Amino acid sequence: MKRVLAITALIFCVAPLSPQAQERLAVGSKTFTESYILAEIMSQLLEAAGFEVDRKFGFGGTLVCYQALINGEIDVYPEYTGTISETILDLNRSPGAAEVDARLAALGLQTLSPIGFNNTYAIATSAATAARLKLKTISDLRAHPGLVFGFSHEFRDRDDGWPGLAGAYGLGMATRGIEHGLAYRAIADGSIDVTDAYSTDGDIQRHKLVILEDNLQFFPRYDALPLAVRSLPPAAVAQLEQMAGRIDDARMRELNSRVVVDRQDIARVASAFLVDAGLSAGTEPIADNAWRRLSRNIVRHLQLTVVAVLLACLLGVPAGILVHRSSVVSAGVLYVAGLLQTIPSIALLALMIPLFGVGVLPAIVALFLYSLLPILRSTTTALNSIDPVLRRVAAGMGLSSAQQVRHVILPLAMPNVLAGIRTAAIISIGTATLAAFIGAGGLGEPIVTGLALNDTNLILQGAVPAALLALATELLFELIERRLVPVHLR
Repeated sequence: MKRVLAITALIFCVAPLSPQAQERLAVGSKTFTESYILAEIMSQLLEAAGFEVDRKFGFGGTLVCYQALINGEIDVYPEYTGTISETILDLNRSPGAAEVDARLAALGLQTLSPIGFNNTYAIATSAATAARLKLKTISDLRAHPGLVFGFSHEFRDRDDGWPGLAGAYGLGMATRGIEHGLAYRAIADGSIDVTDAYSTDGDIQRHKLVILEDNLQFFPRYDALPLAVRSLPPAAVAQLEQMAGRIDDARMRELNSRVVVDRQDIARVASAFLVDAGLSAGTEPIADNAWRRLSRNIVRHLQLTVVAVLLACLLGVPAGILVHRSSVVSAGVLYVAGLLQTIPSIALLALMIPLFGVGVLPAIVALFLYSLLPILRSTTTALNSIDPVLRRVAAGMGLSSAQQVRHVILPLAMPNVLAGIRTAAIISIGTATLAAFIGAGGLGEPIVTGLALNDTNLILQGAVPAALLALATELLFELIERRLVPVHLR
């Protein structure tokens, strides 16, 4: 146990949970290509002005990004006017700029000048499907209820997405949810027929998709701009204002295409744009060494899992010891822990956001709750399965209740208790990959980015180390069991 605590302390010394200092600015992004590119452009602009920048890219959706901004986890991220009015401010209409500014100011936020392009939502299908069914407008879809509609999860739930679109056009088809970065490939292989797209997506040209005309003009304008905290330093505001009007629709499609089609590095695409726009002297962006990035992700992943499982052990094992003699109390405790386990992991992470914001803390709390059940159950089951004769012998020897637990009951129960902790650790390692969606980092970060960019190599950079980490955990518990459990009890 002392070695475990020493390793935990070392992890926290190597990578503190809150590395952000006052002089640093944090730039966020959502999980799609364009958001990554714009966030990287902002980051390089700020660095050129002498700011230190924390890149917190890949937040899983608008409300997660917004919550990160409100909670001070990030200082700025790229957003769109339609999304601000429809989703963040929940206005369900097109308000004037003065009203938007006033409402955001009340939240401690501000918008900077528009970047220059309108990345509106669009409905896309394959060229073959459009030609075969003579689809030209969104209204034409009414005549083809047999088409398979697959939309990004956010689009399916937003009022300015599928619910509003279906009402405006009289479309009653069932839809399925799909990650935005995978939808175009799904159309290409025939898994779905229709999806939502961003009008500046580079994948539209890559997969030869057809954009259906929004003949009822349902979609509002989505002018891209930086959404920032009002406390953003004036020098940073002035630097980001240089982006105003610099990128039109065609240029944004080109930047997106360089990343998703030509597989160019996002940092280099952003750097090349800044040079072309006259906003940079052409300094080569500092490459993030792959091994350094991998080690950083592994350390953060270990932080999340070790802290969560250790806390679950500190609560779960003593709680199991206290309640195991009462079948009613133990059943109630296990029932509550079991209810927590039934909540889908991504939903549990989302439920933590209103309580703890985004980042490391809500991820640890969610993983802690997920780890409780296997530890509690294994502890209570192991203690209840001990032969009553052995308990009576221990009492007959004059041992107190505490001595019975320390010298007899726990040693006999140790194999099953360790099995529960091992199960909790493996579950946490897998579930922690989802923590990247709320900005906690770890090995889920390359997986999330890979999904957004449709890059299998990036996905493997997170999935393979996570699997190896789970295997290493199994071996570690084998060693711990050999050390703590007598041979005849293994």
